[in-house]
Amino acid sequence: MSDLRDLYQEVILDHNRHPHNFGELDGADRHADGHNPLCGDRLAVYVNLDGETISDVSFLGSGCAISKASASLMTDAVKGKTLPEARRLFEEFLALVTDEGAVLDDARLGKLAVFAGVRDYPTRVKCASLAWHTLRAAVDDRHEVVSTE
Repeated sequence: MSDLRDLYQEVILDHNRHPHNFGELDGADRHADGHNPLCGDRLAVYVNLDGETISDVSFLGSGCAISKASASLMTDAVKGKTLPEARRLFEEFLALVTDEGAVLDDARLGKLAVFAGVRDYPTRVKCASLAWHTLRAAVDDRHEVVSTE
């Protein structure tokens, strides 16, 4: 179990140090900003759509390791997904970080499973879920700043 926890921590630290899809997406079809006042995380999510498919996605911002790693892994997970698939993944991710009894599809979650331990730290759930709430606001074309409060 300790080896697994170490691996999970390494994945989070690596995505924090070297985030994927980091930067503003020029000409994005959709955009939303998010803020976690408790931790100070701030990020923007940019989305390009090809019909109902997320053809490209990126994020820009700063925050704690969990927040940045979550945004990085989220962009990898939703790129190429349809909007309904991305919304289902959003719901599964929230269940992963909040509901210990949730029955989850590990194959669909993939590397996102590293966030399962976050549910034991309620303040960190907000860090892990900020990017996801911000993505949802972007794909729903909502323009208010997303807040975890």
